[in-house]
Amino acid sequence: MSEIKIFWDPTGMTLDVTGTNKFIRATDGDTPYISVSVRMLSIDAPEVHYPGNANPERQNENLAQLADWIEQGKAPINDDLAAYLHPRLATGEAGTLQKEQGEHSSTVFIQMLDEMLTKENGRKRSLFVRMADQPFDAYGRQLAYLAPSYSRAEREQMSRWERASFNLLMIRAGWAAPFIIYPSIPRYSDLIMMQQAGREAYVGGRGIWAEPLTLAGYEFRMAVKLYKVTKRLEEGEALSFGEQYTWISRYVFDMTTREIFYPQDYFKIDPYNRIFIWPDDVKDAVGKLNLVPGDR
Repeated sequence: MSEIKIFWDPTGMTLDVTGTNKFIRATDGDTPYISVSVRMLSIDAPEVHYPGNANPERQNENLAQLADWIEQGKAPINDDLAAYLHPRLATGEAGTLQKEQGEHSSTVFIQMLDEMLTKENGRKRSLFVRMADQPFDAYGRQLAYLAPSYSRAEREQMSRWERASFNLLMIRAGWAAPFIIYPSIPRYSDLIMMQQAGREAYVGGRGIWAEPLTLAGYEFRMAVKLYKVTKRLEEGEALSFGEQYTWISRYVFDMTTREIFYPQDYFKIDPYNRIFIWPDDVKDAVGKLNLVPGDR
């Protein structure tokens, strides 16, 4: 019989995990250095690989087929969202555009990192990492805001824009769409800057917004999922109501009006004003933020 006199085994308690990581080095007996993939918070860049490690170009034919099914009324999608998505899918080049934009976004980000992390003397700065309340996502990636690590003296001489996070700068450049998900909302002053950056990029046609038929990363992933669901229906598979709508689940509200919309009405809000909410968090968000039903 164990001599331990305490009991702690809460039902359902789980710890965040990062999956498998590359070991880099150890500095002492309790401090190993490992590589950790970071998912930058509140932004969504176009996909270079999706689904999984697949080339998005492989989805060209599938998404064109989805456009046909939408036009024929065979896809489980409401009329308004169908009208919004159809021209973006019917080009037959939706996957190619996503891939090209993803590669360009990656190039811009790498150049931005190199420029902003290089000091005047040529030495490299460290990264400042600010993690979310939920430190890791379902894929084991660390959720964080990233910025150059400036000294206190440097920060005192810089404006807030000059010391902005890479997350914010990618939105401002137009090579990442704003993708804020409740409850990981930036503090008020940062939210104002993020909304301003997103609006400037969108209205100014920067980055991905230069193409009128662009699909934000989350829209592209959503369309691929909708294709798979519709294909199952076309093949005669009997799907429950819930199974038919697994391709879209996040609610969304407008940060400027507090109006909340059902998942398929997300496009009624300008991209730079959207804040998404998982279904399980809707009740909490409505109460804490005093959200009201959207009536557009």
